[in-house]
Parts: sequence; C-alpha cells; structure tokens
Amino acid sequence: MDQSLSKSDIASVAISTTALSRVFQTYKKPQGLKASLTGFFNRKYEYKQALKPTTLEIKSGTIVGLVGANGAGKTTLLKLLSGLVHPSSGTASVLGFEPWRRQESYLRNMGILLGQKNQLWWDISPADSFSLLGRIYDIPKDTVTLRVIELATKLQCTDQLNVQLRRLSLGERMKMEIIGALLHRPQILFLDEPTIGLDIVAQNTIREFLTSYAKAERPTIILTSHYMDDIAHLADRLLLISHGAIVYDGTVKGFMGKADLKQRLKMRFDDPLKVSVKADGGEWVIEAGAAIADLSVAGQDVSAVLKEILSQTRIAELQIEQTDFEDVIHEFLASESRRR
Repeated sequence: MDQSLSKSDIASVAISTTALSRVFQTYKKPQGLKASLTGFFNRKYEYKQALKPTTLEIKSGTIVGLVGANGAGKTTLLKLLSGLVHPSSGTASVLGFEPWRRQESYLRNMGILLGQKNQLWWDISPADSFSLLGRIYDIPKDTVTLRVIELATKLQCTDQLNVQLRRLSLGERMKMEIIGALLHRPQILFLDEPTIGLDIVAQNTIREFLTSYAKAERPTIILTSHYMDDIAHLADRLLLISHGAIVYDGTVKGFMGKADLKQRLKMRFDDPLKVSVKADGGEWVIEAGAAIADLSVAGQDVSAVLKEILSQTRIAELQIEQTDFEDVIHEFLASESRRR
C-alpha cells in the first residue's frame, strides 16, 4: 500500500463535520464505604457534553488555530477528528475517511501530537523510536534516516538523537515528538499544545520550524495552544470554542477588527486633578486629587480622555500600550463563559 495519498487524491476540503458531538458519562462515586457499596448496585451517572453539535469545513493546506479555556472541548474535537474517540452523534470526514474507523490508509496520512502525552518510547533513544515508527509505517530504513536528519537539523536537535528520551529536557523531548509525528509526511496534522511548558527559546524554535514546514509541505493543520503568539503567527483561520461550542470562526485579523480593542494609558501629572474625569458611559474614571493614572480606554475615547485631563493640568509622563491579541482572546472567552 502507498505510504501517502497523492495530492490529487485529497479533496479541496480536508475536514468536514456535520453536527459532530461527544457526551462523556462519568460515575458519581459517593463518599464512605456504605455509600460506595450502595453505589455498586445503584450507580448514579453524570453526563458532560464535551462537544456540542459542530459543523465545520476546513480546506486542504489551511492552518487552523483552535483556542479555548481548559475544558472548552479543544482536545475532544481533535480526538474525534483523529479517531481516538467515537462521537455520540453526527458525522465527520477527514481526507475522505471516517476517522474513528481507523483505516490504515487514513492512519498513514494523519499525524497527531498531544503536548502532554508521549508517543515515543521513554526508555530508548529517539533514534531507536524513529526506527520502530519507520517499520510501523513501512518506510524504507534509508528514507527514515534521511527524514530524521532533515527534521532534526531544522529543529536544531541532532545531538540529542541518540540520548535516552527520559534524559532529555522538556523542550528537547517536544522536538523529538514533532519529528515522530512528521516522520511519515502526514497530509493532516493535529497539534495539541505543542509548546506547552517550554521556555521562550524553545517556543520560538518550534514556532519558526512549523511556519517553514507548513510553507514547504502544505499540510492541513489544526493547532491548539495557550500561547497566543503561536496562533497569531501560524494560523490562517481562528476558531474560538467555549463550553463545547464554536463561538467564533474567522481570521485573526477579522477577530481583532470586531473586538472591543482598548489601550492602556499610564500618566503622571504635574499637578493633581481638581475634578474627577470619566467617560459618558462611566467606563473609565480618574478621581479628583489623583497625581497618577493607569486605566484602559477604548481607542476612540483616548483623545477625549487626554483633552479632558489637559484642560486641568499638564501631563508630565504618558505611556500608551496597545492591547495585545492574548488579552483580547481571554476577555472574549471570559465574556462568552459568563454569558453561557
């Protein structure tokens, strides 16, 4: 069997779902021995809808950033699309396959990396793990060697290939996990928190590698991350998920355009304010007698704030900070969580 589908075999739509959902059943265990024995014969279950009916269509070669709070349903969606779990209802097609059927042709063209799970073997070197993966995917030994050297060189980790995995740092292990996920040149890639817990240098190395890899290989990628820089630099499309439902589907630029962007003003005055300063809607306020101020102001209100202050005193120092992407995302998700 061919190790990968030809590009002509892959439709323009790589991922398609219709009302895809997942409900998890958990046993509610009572406290105490007697209650536990009673629960053995009369169990009470709780049900959590980890993913509400979701309909998506993702084109081939697209990098999708999937963002949400812990427990929002990000990993559940990835596990459904990769075939690790079955849906409670709905349908999905990934590269023309039903993922939970785990067909060999699909598995040969799909790669998944779970940031908090190891796919490589803990007690042997990454090089030995890659050799085993090569056999699993029926990749010729010479091809595996060349592929590993190519990826390791780009990730700057060739010196660690023959070191026992357990002896590597977290950043080094994550680089090896990425090589393992890409070894068979998957056409679709699921990355769940690939930079979690890493230092700035390791984050940047992996981010730059994924950027160049995506340009060269053109896989379809779904990326989840708590680091908004990952999403802002890599994603063509942004999906925000809250309580199991997609609450925004569009571009990063489009989201920033719709968001209520604010600017942070830090000021020191020559003389304390004589009169309190506040917006018509009461969103910002500087009390009378203040000699300094630190407040968030909507972009369209900045000039009005400064004009009102300058009518009372001179501004000795002024610093204006733009609200970054991460703050906007967190505020949006917090607002959605409260609303739901």
